Amino acid sequence: MTVVLLVGVLALVIGGCVCVVWAERGGPRWARAVAAVMLVLGELLHSAEKSRRRSVKRSGDSD
Repeated sequence: MTVVLLVGVLALVIGGCVCVVWAERGGPRWARAVAAVMLVLGELLHSAEKSRRRSVKRSGDSD
């Protein structure tokens, strides 16, 4: 079951990347919409990772 879930997530990620590239080259409207969603999700994940790293760094500063 876990393998099926991971394969599904991988397929969504690859499909999203394809839509981003296709949208950059002037693809259809739905591809541009999927690309926009993927880029926003990427930014959200990136900012969450940065804030997590900052909080871990601060909690480790006990000097």
